[in-house]
Amino acid sequence: MRKKLMRDFKRLQQDSTAGISGTPQDNNMMLWHAVIFGPDNIHWDGGTFKLIFQFTEDYPNKLLTVQFVARMFHSNIYADGTALLTFIPPLLCDLNPNSLANFGVVRMFTVNKREYNRRVKEIIGAKLNNRLLSLPLSIA
Repeated sequence: MRKKLMRDFKRLQQDSTAGISGTPQDNNMMLWHAVIFGPDNIHWDGGTFKLIFQFTEDYPNKLLTVQFVARMFHSNIYADGTALLTFIPPLLCDLNPNSLANFGVVRMFTVNKREYNRRVKEIIGAKLNNRLLSLPLSIA
């Protein structure tokens, strides 16, 4: 498992097009600090989002736990910042209706897209202006 984690880390460091950067914590290979960048030409374009990845000994057979450090407004991210995902880069690209963590966001996306876009831009603006509503840095 740790060999797989090291291979993934090396691949992540070499792939500058992935839209994600991450590194293990100095004293804990199972806990990573990461940043994903909002993909171009979508609602999240221009955003930079800090995350914490918590791996288990069962990785890659068991999904990692992902938590956003600051407040997010996305259908697949719970209010506490925990994300539901199978693969990270597309997380911000698509609303996954089969994996909903925040139904209110999905409803707004389908009923009032203008307000949805405004809220997303508000989140990105807060991050750009360093007005982050921080969440705990550890994953329970």
